[in-house]
Amino acid sequence: MAKVKDKEKKNKKEVTEEVAKELDPNEVTNDELSQDKPDLEKEQKDKLNEAYNKISELEDKLIRQNADMINYRKRKEEETVKMLKYANENIVKDLLPIIDNFERAINMEHDLSDSESKLLEGIKMVYSHLENVMEKYEVKMIDGANKPFDPVYHNAVLSENVEGVEPGMVVEVLQKGYLLKDKVIRTAMVKVSA
Repeated sequence: MAKVKDKEKKNKKEVTEEVAKELDPNEVTNDELSQDKPDLEKEQKDKLNEAYNKISELEDKLIRQNADMINYRKRKEEETVKMLKYANENIVKDLLPIIDNFERAINMEHDLSDSESKLLEGIKMVYSHLENVMEKYEVKMIDGANKPFDPVYHNAVLSENVEGVEPGMVVEVLQKGYLLKDKVIRTAMVKVSA
């Protein structure tokens, strides 16, 4: 039996020598692997932290983009509502001189013949319909007579000293101003007391 054990020892020794010859001296051994293990763990932790940071950065970017998109939608909705609210503004502005001319014609009703007074009645009817249309689209006249001057609603073109009237009051409206809903589309041209 001793011979069998010696033979086994020789075989193990030969196998170990053969394996050692086959191993490249540059290859990593188990001892070296156990020394590099903390470095590998550190590298893995660094990579994991880097991945978490990147995920966090991308989440923040996504949240910001969503917030920007929501704000953009709100701005667009507000612009659309405003555009629809004042869509008739240009048409109303074009109609204002026509209304002014109707009012001038109506104010000239002194000493008219029968045919002229009938014509004036027709003008008054057309003017009345035009006023109804303006009311329908929420166009309102700016009332300025005997009120304090307000540069938002009034355009002072003349000033005059008037007894019994305190300075800064509207004395006379020379041309009517108009509001479309809550927006001034034409200021009233007025004479103001000095």
